[in-house]
Amino acid sequence: MRPLEQLIDTKDPGWPLVLDGIKHAKNKVEVLPCDTAKAKIALYQTQVTTRSTMGAVIYLTGGILIDDGWIRILGSGSPRLPRSMPEWNKGKSFAEYGDRPNFHLIADDVLGGFYAINGGELGKDPGKLYYLAPDTMEWEAMDMGYTQFLIFCFSGDLATYYKDYRWKGWKEETGQKKAKTSLKI
Repeated sequence: MRPLEQLIDTKDPGWPLVLDGIKHAKNKVEVLPCDTAKAKIALYQTQVTTRSTMGAVIYLTGGILIDDGWIRILGSGSPRLPRSMPEWNKGKSFAEYGDRPNFHLIADDVLGGFYAINGGELGKDPGKLYYLAPDTMEWEAMDMGYTQFLIFCFSGDLATYYKDYRWKGWKEETGQKKAKTSLKI
């Protein structure tokens, strides 16, 4: 595994791309604060650099809540999203830290759906996102990468995307519940 110093990119970090997406967001975006020590551990365990937007989100956030918590993007964990990306994936997409994951769970929604980056197991398009729909329990290709997913979350038409699943009062319910889910794969 690469040491932490090799994973932190100060010359060309991905964080400015994330901030720009947040700045121009059409949906409500809440960046959860991170614990620096936990962020370092999470980045090391994930083995991605902060040059990537995924590495930047892991290293600089405890996670990101979209649309009053409807979508929860994993970071390094926080009291309101008490799981880091590597912790959430261990035992589901890989056995031990440093193993190459078959997929990488990156986010979930209040419906019980999961978003994952394909590591080769989900289709013939590694690096692309898939959504595990709770109604079909099938992985659905999304034809986008991680950065495009962030932009979709920040500014996409989530009301239309989830139109058949939102109920009266969902904002109040999702905004006040802690972001916890369980996953059995």
